[in-house]
Amino acid sequence: MSVKKKVTKKELLEKAAEFKIKGAAKLRKVELIHAIQVGEGNAPCFGTIDNCGENGCLFFGECQA
Repeated sequence: MSVKKKVTKKELLEKAAEFKIKGAAKLRKVELIHAIQVGEGNAPCFGTIDNCGENGCLFFGECQA
């Protein structure tokens, strides 16, 4: 069982900087997470799938909470 942890805004902004996401600080949390997912080459699926199997995803704990 994975630990359910909320991702902080600071963590999101640090991750967004890695992908050079412009205007990251102005995005809402879900929009920022979706932008990061796209930057990682994944589908922008945060909060849209009930039984996700991507438990390696940075957002898995919060998404599946």
